[in-house]
Amino acid sequence: MHFSSELIQDVRYYEQDSMGIVHHSNYIRYYECGRTKFLQDLGFPFTQIEEEGYLMAVVAVESKYHVPARYGDTLRIVTYMDDIPQLKFTVKNKIYNQDGVLLNEGSVTLVMLDGKTRKPIRCPEHILDVFRAKFIED
Repeated sequence: MHFSSELIQDVRYYEQDSMGIVHHSNYIRYYECGRTKFLQDLGFPFTQIEEEGYLMAVVAVESKYHVPARYGDTLRIVTYMDDIPQLKFTVKNKIYNQDGVLLNEGSVTLVMLDGKTRKPIRCPEHILDVFRAKFIED
């Protein structure tokens, strides 16, 4: 039981390092691009979350590199969650190249914060309802 989203993104020239491969730090950016699309596809984009007075803070990132991406590759960033969030929630990613080769997989753990106090809070019930509806559909 999970909800997933996909984003297609080209590797840009400036993302490569002196070895001609995508620098490892860019994968965290790819995760964020995927997470942004994931929340849009879920029906609850970052802009709405922030307008309602909530923030999402990253507390952990894990990344496993299998095969390097290179300039000119087209990436398919698959973003998904296995569980409905509570206080902490983990968004997972798998990044493939245009040939379907798994390049990288990772996860980002976030907490929801009250925008005014910046203190961790449980995910509000109306946001959980959005997650529950999508998890049931898929």
